[in-house]
Amino acid sequence: PLEMSAKKPVPFLRQVVSVRKKVHRDPRFDDLSGEYKPEIFMKTYSFLDSIKKQEKEMVQKQLKKCRNVEQKEKLQQLLNRMTQQEQAQKKQQKLRERELSLKRQQRELAKQGKKPFFLKKSEKRKLELAEKYAELKRSGKLESFLNKKRKRNAIKDKRRLPSQNL
Repeated sequence: PLEMSAKKPVPFLRQVVSVRKKVHRDPRFDDLSGEYKPEIFMKTYSFLDSIKKQEKEMVQKQLKKCRNVEQKEKLQQLLNRMTQQEQAQKKQQKLRERELSLKRQQRELAKQGKKPFFLKKSEKRKLELAEKYAELKRSGKLESFLNKKRKRNAIKDKRRLPSQNL
């Protein structure tokens, strides 16, 4: 805006210079950025995995060298976060691959002239659970997992019961 003197009275109709407002756009919701396809995204930014791996190794080395308790705690938290992110990414990738394989099977059946069959969310969840149990059985952690689940369910059941205050 134009600066005006405070000593002169302001004219009744003054000239205002219009300034074009900057339009901010969010690439997540904008059509100009194209459609988000996780497979393409993962391929394009696959180089980040190696960088993350290097960073994780560096943090582990720093953790071994570190003597300060507070610093060590921060590094440990950072390392835990990195490993959790890595596990989440692997889980997501597995889920994507499973869905892609199901789609491929459906395409094959469609080519053979059969009617396509799409799994419900509940069916997908059951398959996922069965796969998880198989994985736990292979690694030998099934029994401990089931014990934890039993304890958790017992605690939930206790909470649901009415309190017995006498």
